[in-house]
Amino acid sequence: MDFSSVESFENGVIVKDVKNFEITHIFDCGQCFRWHRQKNGNYIGVAYGKVIEIEKKENDVIIYNTCKEDFDKIWMDYFDLDRDYSEIKNLLGKDPILSTSVNFGYGIRLLKQEPFEIIVSFITSANNRIPMIKRAIENISSKWGEKLEYKNNTYYTFPTIDKLSSVSLEELESCGVGFRAKYIKDTVSNIYTKGNIENKEYDEQYDIKWIKSQEAEKCHKELQKFMGIGPKVADCIMLFSMEKYSAFPVDVWVKRAMQHFYLAPDVSLKKIREFGINKFANLAGFAQQYLFYYARENEIKFEED
Repeated sequence: MDFSSVESFENGVIVKDVKNFEITHIFDCGQCFRWHRQKNGNYIGVAYGKVIEIEKKENDVIIYNTCKEDFDKIWMDYFDLDRDYSEIKNLLGKDPILSTSVNFGYGIRLLKQEPFEIIVSFITSANNRIPMIKRAIENISSKWGEKLEYKNNTYYTFPTIDKLSSVSLEELESCGVGFRAKYIKDTVSNIYTKGNIENKEYDEQYDIKWIKSQEAEKCHKELQKFMGIGPKVADCIMLFSMEKYSAFPVDVWVKRAMQHFYLAPDVSLKKIREFGINKFANLAGFAQQYLFYYARENEIKFEED
């Protein structure tokens, strides 16, 4: 484990002596859209039907609006706190090229997020900017999610499959998802009608739990049967919600990082993905996050950009 103990207080828990945990690195490395930085530097976010606030104070992580029971049941796993990231960084850092990115994003942890929310979120992310994605997901949540209150502010859970399946194309478009509305509508409909084991049209290939249970390349292939999910989006879904750590999503920042550090400029996205998986194996997803965060924060450019 990457911490020593957990202590409860009136409205939360203190996770003591946490290693490899920096909130800006975790919440700003492209893996999540429901977390928002506050004026005091804390982050407030919604996950698994809960709203919590995270503060880093020296080596301790304080989680507000929770309890020890929820920490054990939800947040321990969500923040991947039983994984030794020092070992991961030691292994990846043996590559002198990658070590620069690992040292820069030393506090990154991969969140274990809810697959349905991540599927919709990353369909929304295609050819989109993060502020627009966040706004669209908040709109979807505020219209069809459950209301949560914290510090006199209102937050919303991400809607259930059942709830979102009844939403019209026009209602989705009104949330600011643009041309992706038809992709979301079709994907949610297929998950609801064909991936629901209680439904007469049940087909395991549209069952999120079944897809998650498959080995990595099979998972990658099955996800792409949904409208709006290509290779990169499938890799994001696998990495951020399905515990497939050999996934290597290649977006513009990872492409730039790989071209800058490793490859010739004319290599295709497919070949970059294959190179990353072959080079970093079961740690490819962790390597991807370090590379992405380094490239974006340092605004790495390439001659063709």
